[in-house]
Amino acid sequence: ANGPFVAVNCGAIPEGLQESELFGHMRGAFTGAVRNRVGMFSEADGGTIFLDEIGEVSLSLQVKLLRVIETGGFRPVGGEKEKVVDSRIIAATNRDLVSLVETGRFREDLFYRLSMATLTLPPLSERTEDISDLVEYFIGESNQRHSREVSGMSQEVLDVLGQYSWPGNIRQLRNVVEKMVVFAEGAELGMND
Repeated sequence: ANGPFVAVNCGAIPEGLQESELFGHMRGAFTGAVRNRVGMFSEADGGTIFLDEIGEVSLSLQVKLLRVIETGGFRPVGGEKEKVVDSRIIAATNRDLVSLVETGRFREDLFYRLSMATLTLPPLSERTEDISDLVEYFIGESNQRHSREVSGMSQEVLDVLGQYSWPGNIRQLRNVVEKMVVFAEGAELGMND
């Protein structure tokens, strides 16, 4: 818990760079590898690595992730020696991994290794009672980011937000609140903001 926390957005890393980003590489391992690079698993040694959007990882990399989970060992791209790390692995996805396993796009053995403890978070549309707390948090976050002093949101606006389906989930709500804070004319966000 006191070790490093390394967050990796697996969906944002091009497939050809995923292995190098996660496990590192040695100088000369491929064109453009002008120096050794420590991978994210090494950075998370003694701590936690968060693999966000794990459902976007290629099948070839899934084999390597399975090995790291089972043994703690991996070999940097172009490396001759295996490195061993001790990292807690947390994975998240908005994809249905069971369906991906059934269609052969996600390894079943990796799925079971990752699903040791599973938390399912319902979409925002199914937990509208959380909207007011999230709005309060996002207002504070947006105030700080944009040097604003918005104090809150009217109940009327909260009621409207609670009736929306939120297909973009919490990220969409954050974006809506941030826009309202940026363009707010008063201390409280109302229907005109």
